[in-house]
Order: sequence, then structure tokens, then C-alpha cells
Amino acid sequence: MTSPTEPDNAVLDMMEVLLTAEILNRYQHLDKNDLSPRLRGIAGVNGGTTALKRPVLISESLLKRERGGDEAVGRLKSNPFVKCEEFGGRLAITSLEPAARWFLKKGGEERIAANPALAYFFETNGMAEVSYAAVRERNPPYEDTKEYIEAKISHLLAENEEMRTARDLIIISAPEEIEQSLDLLVCTTEQEQILKKIGIALKKRDFLREKRIYEFGKLLFVGPPGTGKTSLALAMSRALHMPLLEVRLAMITSQYLGETSKNIDRIFDLAKRLAPCILFIDEFDFVAKSRITDDNAAMKRAVNMLLKNIDTTSFIKNGVLLIGATNHPWLLDEAAWRRFDEVVEFPLPDRNMRHQILEKITRTLDCRCDFEGLADRTEGFTGADLRIMIKESLISALMRGSEEIIPDDIEKGMDVVKNRDLIRRNQS
Repeated sequence: MTSPTEPDNAVLDMMEVLLTAEILNRYQHLDKNDLSPRLRGIAGVNGGTTALKRPVLISESLLKRERGGDEAVGRLKSNPFVKCEEFGGRLAITSLEPAARWFLKKGGEERIAANPALAYFFETNGMAEVSYAAVRERNPPYEDTKEYIEAKISHLLAENEEMRTARDLIIISAPEEIEQSLDLLVCTTEQEQILKKIGIALKKRDFLREKRIYEFGKLLFVGPPGTGKTSLALAMSRALHMPLLEVRLAMITSQYLGETSKNIDRIFDLAKRLAPCILFIDEFDFVAKSRITDDNAAMKRAVNMLLKNIDTTSFIKNGVLLIGATNHPWLLDEAAWRRFDEVVEFPLPDRNMRHQILEKITRTLDCRCDFEGLADRTEGFTGADLRIMIKESLISALMRGSEEIIPDDIEKGMDVVKNRDLIRRNQS
């Protein structure tokens, strides 16, 4: 049985909710990103809006449903720093400072370290050694959530029915959905420099706009399949806190879809309305293929519409970071090349990069491997090949009834990659 002087987790959870609500009501400059994700729903944060509705009010029924039921709420109501208003059944803190000291004394340190609003109050009042800036930095922004992005899209579709076609042609990923992160990728020096440029431009976007420096933020990723073009675009979405809109030109320009030129227009319009965002156009060489092999006037109009939209897209002006990707850069003509501010090469990884990639892939695995030797033996492998090799090695280990990858497993994984490449070459 819980002692009156040792509150259980349910009571501390509910006190965290009440303290957070009181702090948000007192400090009006705090916003919804000062709420940890598990408290957003309780505080009424949902949908595509960015403003936090005040006052933040917490009802008894809400706490019962979300934080522990009748018994836990009963124990909470016996706390001397909690009052229950009969009208509306609302619960609130009677005196913030004493309640905060009680919360800290009873074991609230971990909750404070994960809750920006609490961290702000405890640091501002010198009640705990915590950094509000650090806690807020670790807290995932609400604008990164799938819920926020979907609500924003729904609002746009309600305003303009034509946008529905564009939505159906795009794969949209919210930053919180993306597993790839920059620290798990092995980038070239050139790629790292591009990332630094984009980070600076994002921070100084208002300054660049004021100085009319608009020609920035149109990147062309070129390199063989499996060298990380899509992975880097995804990781950039997560790192820059911008949703990724992925488009395949072959799908947009399909003869079965019709209205190709209008669809291209709508896709760029949707991107600008969802900005800031990343518009990732894969298979960009389809533009060149269409020009060379297709005499269809509608297709030529579509290609010209695409190039026109690229011309009118600017990361500085409208917040759209445009990334084109191609495995066949030699197919692109001068008209396509000059649309991009930066051309970023994705070469096959060299020996040092292969070594780093192998170490990162196996960071969570029990892998007793000679990475130096493997880096030497995998010349010509892409990053994707190395991931397939390790995946197949792990499957081999599991089939042996072990979770440890041994050299024999690596050999089997390497054979799978080599056989895949042999089949591809025979089919080409």
C-alpha cells in the first residue's frame, strides 16, 4: 500500500499535469513546444494550429481517463496543494511554488528533465539544477508530428479540392516518422559542407530574404543506386524539422493520370503551402528521357511546366528546399542542370567510408568481425550493399540459433550481395 508520504507514479504523473498547466497559464510566452509529447493531448494541443489555447484547464474526468482512474485521482485530491472546483469538476494547483517543491521532493526530477515547461519554472526560480534550453532542445517539436502535418494537409484540401490529386501523388513523411538520422550516415566532405550551408541558410533565412539572396536551396543529388541519395534527404528532413514530400516523376507523368501539367503545378503549390518542407523529386532523369523518346506534345508541356516550377521555387522566398535525384546524370541537358544551385555527388564509398559504414550498421549487433579486412574485400559495394550483407549475415546467425555474427555468416551475406549483382548484370 502506498504511504501518504510516498506518492505513487500515478499521483506524480497527475501533479506534473497540474503543475504544467499552472506554469503555462502564468508564463504566457511559453508555447506548445514547451509541452512534452505525452502532455500535449491533455493540454488540448491537437490539429494544425500553432497557438496554445489559454487558460489551460484540467478536468477531473480527463485525469481519470488519462492518468490512473478514480482511486489515483482520489489520492491526488487529498494533496494540500490541489484544489477541486465543484463547477466543471476542474482540478488546479493552490500555490505553485510550494507545490513545485513538494513535487521535486517526492521524486519529480526525471519528469522535470523531460518537460520544458517544468524545466523553465525550476531553473528560473533556482529550485533545481536543470537547463530549460537543453530540455527544450531535446523535446520533439509539435510541428514534427504526423498529427500536425496531416491536420495541415486536411485544412488545405478543404480549401482547395484540386489539391487532393497532388496529395495522392506524393509520399509525405513527418520528421518524427523518419528513422534515418545524420549521425547514422557516413557523408563525404562535400555532402557535409552542403548540410552546413543549408543549416546556416535556415537560421539566416530572414536576413537572406532581406538582402534579396534568393538563389539557394535547389540541390541535384547524382550517383549510382544505393549510395545514399534518398537516405540523406530523409535524414535532412529529421535534422531540419521539415516534412519530406517525395515525388517520382514517372508516376506524375503517367499517361493514365491525365492532366500531367496541372498535376505538376499542384504538387509545387502544395509544397509551398506546406512550407517549410523538402520537396524530393526522385528519378529526375525522367525529364531527359521524356525529351528524347517522347514526341507527345502534352509530355513536352509537362516537362516545360516542371522546369518553370523549379525556376519559381526558392528556399529563401517560399521555404521549399528542392532536391532532385538521378542515377543517370549524363542524360540531363543544360536546361535541367542550370536549374540547380548545387550538384552533390554520391560516389561509391571508398575504403575508409566502407569501414565507417560497417561500424555504424553493426553498432547494436554482436558482430565479431574484422572490419579492416571487410573494408578491403568489399570494394565496389554501395552503402545499400553493405546493409544487405550485414542483414543477411544476421539472418544466417539466427538460423544457426545464435545472435552473434561470426565470419561464416559474413561470407554468406557477401555471397548474397554478389549473387544479386550477378543476376542484375545478366538481366541488363
